[in-house]
Amino acid sequence: MSYQVFARKYRPRTFDDVLGQDHVIHTLRNAIEQKRIAHAYLLVGPRGTGKTTTARILAKALNCPDGPKIDFDPDHEACVEIAEGRALDVLEIDGASNNGVEQVRELRETVAFAPARGPYKIYYIDEVHMLSNAAFNALLKTLEEPPEHVKFIFATTEPNKILPTIISRCQRFDLRPIPTEIISKHLLHIAEEESVALDHAAAWAIAKGAEGGMRDAQSMLDQLVAFCGEKITEANVLDIFGFTSRETVATLIHGLLKKEAAQALTVAYEQFESGKDLSQFLAETVLAIRALVVSKIDSKASREGFSEALWADLTAAIEPIPAERLLALIDVFAEAESRMKWASNKRLHFELACLKAIQSLNEIRLSDVIKTMGKVQVESVTANRAASPPLSEPSHPEPTSSPKTTHASDQSSQGNTPPEKTEKASGIDALIASAPDEPEEISTPPAAQSAPPKNEEKTPEPEPEIETNDFHNDPLVQEALKIFKGTLVS
Repeated sequence: MSYQVFARKYRPRTFDDVLGQDHVIHTLRNAIEQKRIAHAYLLVGPRGTGKTTTARILAKALNCPDGPKIDFDPDHEACVEIAEGRALDVLEIDGASNNGVEQVRELRETVAFAPARGPYKIYYIDEVHMLSNAAFNALLKTLEEPPEHVKFIFATTEPNKILPTIISRCQRFDLRPIPTEIISKHLLHIAEEESVALDHAAAWAIAKGAEGGMRDAQSMLDQLVAFCGEKITEANVLDIFGFTSRETVATLIHGLLKKEAAQALTVAYEQFESGKDLSQFLAETVLAIRALVVSKIDSKASREGFSEALWADLTAAIEPIPAERLLALIDVFAEAESRMKWASNKRLHFELACLKAIQSLNEIRLSDVIKTMGKVQVESVTANRAASPPLSEPSHPEPTSSPKTTHASDQSSQGNTPPEKTEKASGIDALIASAPDEPEEISTPPAAQSAPPKNEEKTPEPEPEIETNDFHNDPLVQEALKIFKGTLVS
């Protein structure tokens, strides 16, 4: 047998072999077991996520001997014909090259014929969004009320280009990008079957670069085997595909967190000189910072491929940094990423993003000033209370028949209070200390007895002028500036 690439050799053959699409497989299995098979299915998803594979497995389950059933034999002749695309009852049509009305008319003419071998005649149209509007409209009636022996399976990467009248006549299944962990484990399985020594870090780098597509990851592994032979390391993956190592990403993040612009710019220069894709490097940096933010909330979150030692160093470095500061870094890099898509000089925008990120860490925000001022006020109140002496019990004068005598005795008792305690007592503490336990008669001073006329208005006192430098010289503001090592901008 001639050589087969990994993407074809290790293509899933049954429902159990499909990876990362449990929600789709579970629904299709239940539909077959309960005999609730729809007449049209629409499979939506990015490239390499298993749309054609799922359609062929569904066709096997429907047209297998004694079908429909989910536990079919993939090595049976009928299933092998479907897998190889040469079954008479399963017609695979390319929507890009058969997108006209004439092709749809021919399809409508063949729909009336009974299947030659299996119980169903299945039409699989790949890239169905390439059909013209006239072709879609010609297919509407047949799609809505097909013969009982006809089933339609459509696949597309752009469902927004399909007419809503077509989508409403189908059961839609959205295939998701396959998680990096699942792709990495499957690549290690393929390497073991092929007697290839594949490092875990290399498998993770391949899976990360595939961006959720299993076929892309298998093609990359095939290329690496041809280049490296029987042993593949992470360095080989980084050299061939231009990816960035986890150590480089960690070095850049450390430079940003330590506010060392020279270190960050050096990393950017080295990646640029080695021919690495700076856009990819920036995207990996953003994902790493995002993982660090999540780790502040959930310590069991994904490490994004970092080793335990690197991850421990990064989490220790971000411990004193608030989460909002890290989110500000993500905003800076996200803005730079959108600019780099259309920029010819990507290195310039990358370096500017690094400098802006460090500047955002040095900025003093209003929330920081408010927190610091509140902290200083609490500390000053605590210090005043600690400096104040404990309140002494007021002396109780002997009751007399004359209110004036009581008032005089209170005055004499207050006069015996040491002057130091009287000066230190202030605010509520002073009022409590000076208040007697027994009621006393308060004499109104002569000046207060003569009330001013009702029509007389008090002239408001002029407000004191506030100098612009009062805020700058405020001790609380100065204390905040010392803590955050910042400056005030007028």
